[in-house]
Amino acid sequence: MNITRIGIIGFGEVGKIFGAGLAALPSVATVSTWDKKGAQGTGMVEAASARNVIWCDDAAAVYANADLIISAVTASNTTDVAQTAAAYIQPGSIFLDLNSASPGTKKACAQRIESAGAHYVEAGVMTSVPPYGIKVPMLLGGALAPELSEHLNAWGFDTAVANTTLGIASAIKMSRSVMIKGLEALVIESFATARVYGVERQMLATLKETFPGIDWEKQGAYFFTRVAQHGQRRAEEMRESANTVAEAGFEPFMTQSIADKQQWMADAAKAGVFKDIPSDAPWEVFADALISARRA
Repeated sequence: MNITRIGIIGFGEVGKIFGAGLAALPSVATVSTWDKKGAQGTGMVEAASARNVIWCDDAAAVYANADLIISAVTASNTTDVAQTAAAYIQPGSIFLDLNSASPGTKKACAQRIESAGAHYVEAGVMTSVPPYGIKVPMLLGGALAPELSEHLNAWGFDTAVANTTLGIASAIKMSRSVMIKGLEALVIESFATARVYGVERQMLATLKETFPGIDWEKQGAYFFTRVAQHGQRRAEEMRESANTVAEAGFEPFMTQSIADKQQWMADAAKAGVFKDIPSDAPWEVFADALISARRA
């Protein structure tokens, strides 16, 4: 497998981290990127340059000059990216889909990419990317997954093959997301409610007694911070998780509610509720902001 030119579609948090990590590899000749948010006023051109990543004016330029395309967009854009890629991707190149989407969505994307003569590999990113960089644990799926996994791991990645059948890696990822994003939503709703009634100390004490292995103060702060920053992305992911549940033949009662809660937080963030709150603030600061907004 000869991969020297990398293209990244989506230059958000994950795209920037992967771009910087890949551009630093001696065996990688070029890393190029494009994001639909564009160059004007986003700081993306400067961010790309700082990471030795080439900013392209359109997606077609990225597809035309890459052996490996990494799709790192929000869940709602997964299908659109695959559809555009099918029009421009070079035959024989590899399309690595990092996006949080249902098995059905991934299979539909694969059909588009493979009909263009390229190879589709799905990836389930199994935890938050920032602490790990390119070493974030990922499960790969698809016919070319074993070969690509070996190649990426030689570069310092941490990938494992879930299955050569498409959909398995995504099923694992999305089932996990129901739990993780659901726990985020529960913590935000529980902690903020307890704060309103002034019973957070007593409530936390009972949680610590029942689950002594969890630092609820630290975990609460992390959940509030991540959802305040990335609620929109999480809401979109949970809608795809709801699709995953529905594809399994179940009604996604809980998963849809999790999506609604994540969207509620995203809307609060857009309204400036969390403006100027530092990322290392305790959970109470975020809860108080929500309480103040409720009273406004």
